[in-house]
Amino acid sequence: MQCDPPPGPAIRAYTRRLFISMTIYAAVLIAVIKLFQQPHPPTGLVAILLATFPAFPIIGVFWAIARLIVETTDEYQRLLFVKQILIATALTLSIATVWGFLENFGQVPHAEAFYVSILWFAMLGVGAPVARWRA
Repeated sequence: MQCDPPPGPAIRAYTRRLFISMTIYAAVLIAVIKLFQQPHPPTGLVAILLATFPAFPIIGVFWAIARLIVETTDEYQRLLFVKQILIATALTLSIATVWGFLENFGQVPHAEAFYVSILWFAMLGVGAPVARWRA
């Protein structure tokens, strides 16, 4: 039976940042949805500002990932993280490009732009074993 070593300080900091970002995201998203479901929802500049609020914790997740790379002291682990991110980015951009052309020619329904970040997170999961397999 193999026992993995306990996570290092970079992974612990990343996990903490991820938890904080996702907790804030859930709270902000619920609050903004409730505000827009009111009988008199916000309009104008206030609506624009409120609509952007759920994006900031997601941007915080991207920042947490960047900090993980910077704070990882093991060069091999850092290489694997970077490869994982490059794989996720390449797959996401490829899928988004194909979808965009299919959408442009009326072959698939419109997809909201924020789904690109959800797709990227999914591809990050795909990228992890691929980066380690090809290491």
